[in-house]
Amino acid sequence: MIQIKRAYEKPSKTDGYRILIDRLWPRGITKAEAKFDLWLKDIAPSTELRKWFHQNPDEWETFRKKFLAEIKNKKELLVQIKNLEKEKGTVTLVYSYKDTIRNNAVILQKLILSDKYN
Repeated sequence: MIQIKRAYEKPSKTDGYRILIDRLWPRGITKAEAKFDLWLKDIAPSTELRKWFHQNPDEWETFRKKFLAEIKNKKELLVQIKNLEKEKGTVTLVYSYKDTIRNNAVILQKLILSDKYN
């Protein structure tokens, strides 16, 4: 199972293996509080794309397409997450963006579950 969760929500046992998928560490959260098992900075949107989306939050579809184009070259990271799911059972992709519907975790979860990156 691949699930998603905001970094500002308390970790729970049902999270399984927790992977931070943001390039920046979430503000105001200590490493002890976060309980991340892995930080995959390289699977996050590029700094340029992240800043652009922050300034253009209504451009979701454009962001989605640009982000998918970026991660197209990062297949090994998607495979790594899929392998962790097989090994651990449950993997939670943790993000810090305030919008719980339109964020990079939603895109990654859908992509990984679709197996269309292979």
